[in-house]
Amino acid sequence: MLEREEYVEQAYFFRALSERVVQNMPTQDLLASLREEVLSTTKLPLAIDFLAGELRLQGVLGPAMARLEHYFTPFQAFVVASSEDERKRFDFRIALEILHREAAYRAVGASPRGVFLFEFEALCRNRLGYDHGLEAVARDPIFDADWREWLATVRRQIGIVDFSELLYVRSQYYWQNKVRHGLDAAEPEKPILFDEKEGKIALAHRRKDPLWLFAALQRHLGYPIVPHAKPPDEDSRLLLPTLLKRVDRLETRLKLLDEEQKGGIDLTKFYGPPPEASDTP
Repeated sequence: MLEREEYVEQAYFFRALSERVVQNMPTQDLLASLREEVLSTTKLPLAIDFLAGELRLQGVLGPAMARLEHYFTPFQAFVVASSEDERKRFDFRIALEILHREAAYRAVGASPRGVFLFEFEALCRNRLGYDHGLEAVARDPIFDADWREWLATVRRQIGIVDFSELLYVRSQYYWQNKVRHGLDAAEPEKPILFDEKEGKIALAHRRKDPLWLFAALQRHLGYPIVPHAKPPDEDSRLLLPTLLKRVDRLETRLKLLDEEQKGGIDLTKFYGPPPEASDTP
């Protein structure tokens, strides 16, 4: 785990990079500018230097962040690498916003429960894949051996067992219900990972959309909200037909130029039908 000031500077770095990416400036120039802005007393300037060097050599940031596992978490590297994978269609700006909010949450004192729920919702909402995603989550130093064991169980059973059920059976509320009904008076077989409130919310959302569960946890317990892509606005929808018409016109012009190079344009196909003969003398 890093010091608080490291997470504060990481949050600023990811937020500023997300805001400036839309300016169509080279990422190398953005990294050089941000390096001068962050605190020199932290390790982030050294990490930015390494990222900039690897970006010039490889053209991507994900593998470079993975090599800095002592500074960036495996989940951070996984999110950036997913945004650089063309097959996943995951926006780089959304990835940076996810990292910004997670770093800001860690700066104010994150709990393992909150970090897991935030990262798991990011995997679920953006369809980043549970297998490699949960593997990266489990390697986060904030999770101890009990958490890593449960994350391995979630990785095997997700999609087979309802996620709300997986969360509920490892909560304090589940154990209290068993004791209340006299089903078990001994110690819990598995370590309790979630509090009573998480257990209640999970029980209320069994067999429901997991996104509703995440929204309820954010409303009642103040967990950070995962950013997601916004739907296109009305202006972009109105602009699409105009762009399609312009593309059709360009295709027509290209066909005419091609015919002209091959020997001339056949103008007969542009002629209208001949006028019909009039019946009046």
